[in-house]
Amino acid sequence: MKSVFSATKLGRISGRRFALIASLAYAPLCTSAWSLDLSQAYQAAMSQDASILATRAATDARLERLPQARSQLLPNIALSASRNNNSLESIGPDFAGRASVSNRNYNSSSLALTIRQPLFRKFQFADYKQAKAQVNDANAILDRELQNVAVRVSGAYFEALLTAEQLALVLSQKKAYTSQFEAAKKRFAAGAGTRTDIDEAQAALDLNVAQELEVRQNVDYTHRQLQVLVNQPVDNLATLDPEKLQLLEPTPNRVQDWIDRAEDSSPEIRSLKAQVESAGYEVEKAEAGHYPTLDAVAQISRDASSTVTSVNNSFNNNSIGLQLSIPIFSGGNVNSNVRQALAEKARAEQALEALRRDLGVRVHHEFRGVTEGVLRVKALEQAVRSTEQVAMSNRRSYEAGSRTLIDTLNAEQQKVSAQRDLAQARFVYLISRVKLQALTGGPKTEVIDEVNGWLKP
Repeated sequence: MKSVFSATKLGRISGRRFALIASLAYAPLCTSAWSLDLSQAYQAAMSQDASILATRAATDARLERLPQARSQLLPNIALSASRNNNSLESIGPDFAGRASVSNRNYNSSSLALTIRQPLFRKFQFADYKQAKAQVNDANAILDRELQNVAVRVSGAYFEALLTAEQLALVLSQKKAYTSQFEAAKKRFAAGAGTRTDIDEAQAALDLNVAQELEVRQNVDYTHRQLQVLVNQPVDNLATLDPEKLQLLEPTPNRVQDWIDRAEDSSPEIRSLKAQVESAGYEVEKAEAGHYPTLDAVAQISRDASSTVTSVNNSFNNNSIGLQLSIPIFSGGNVNSNVRQALAEKARAEQALEALRRDLGVRVHHEFRGVTEGVLRVKALEQAVRSTEQVAMSNRRSYEAGSRTLIDTLNAEQQKVSAQRDLAQARFVYLISRVKLQALTGGPKTEVIDEVNGWLKP
């Protein structure tokens, strides 16, 4: 009776106690001494994750594109100087008509200050506007990666919690199977049971041991996944508190509103819109090959002994004027560049349209993940209560002789399956909330802090 009573108590484990068992089962697998919750994991990943650090560096590099393009529209000032030692050998007829050779050495120098201000350069003007679009693209890509950090950290964190809960379930099931195995042996020894009961209990226990090994491997793997993101050893994780968990419908509660929000604010959409704009300016740059350029040029120069006939003479020259360059023929290169740029623009426009359609599907999926997740969690909570009652009734009926051991084992397995499905449904609901905010460009930390409030140390 003692073993049966223990199994009965184990069958009444609630969602709250699963979280406690999960944390206790998970702790021995780690050797470090650092504990964190979801918000701490997110902040650590923001500063330590290699992918986000690489994206930040790439963004900083692309931001320099704007001052580089602007510089082409500002005055260009150049100073040039030279000093040479010249050795001149001249051969010519003398007064008698004979060849005469003369050598002459002299120094020459020049100094010039030139200021060039572009007045009309279609290519540079388009390049500057393109640089603005590319900076917008870089910022949108960074925002997208920041949103993805929240999704990746939440996914890794919830997966680690889920495998810990699965391990807790397997361990509780192992205790129940062990108790049933011992009870079956005692009943057989007392003449009230059968050898088949012992074999069935042994088979269930052996299968449970194999499941335990697999789940422990998954716990270690998910634990290491999270460590990679936060770049620090992790010991205990704050677990989900079912009493704090709020099953909230999305606000607004209409999927089209979320799709519209995604099209307006999604970092992915903003990135591709910027790429389409950049492609349009690339067309302008290609067409600039047909246009003249006009610059204002001012120069101050001083030359000394610049030629053999001006040795020991110096010249000061100040000039200001306009310089016009008109392209006439480039072998068809400009027209080819224009066609290429137009094709690239068409590609970017179609990529944007494809993303809009795909984003609508993904937003719809995550919206349903939240709305249906609420219903699924509530349904599974009721299913857990029912299967726990069935498992307890079967154990009592088995003790009374009206149920077989296989009925008890099946009821126990059904109970554990419902508990496992409930844990998974809760985490699917949570990650759907995070993904929905990420897809629509919502606040990066608001949903993380919200979910973090539903955890407990």
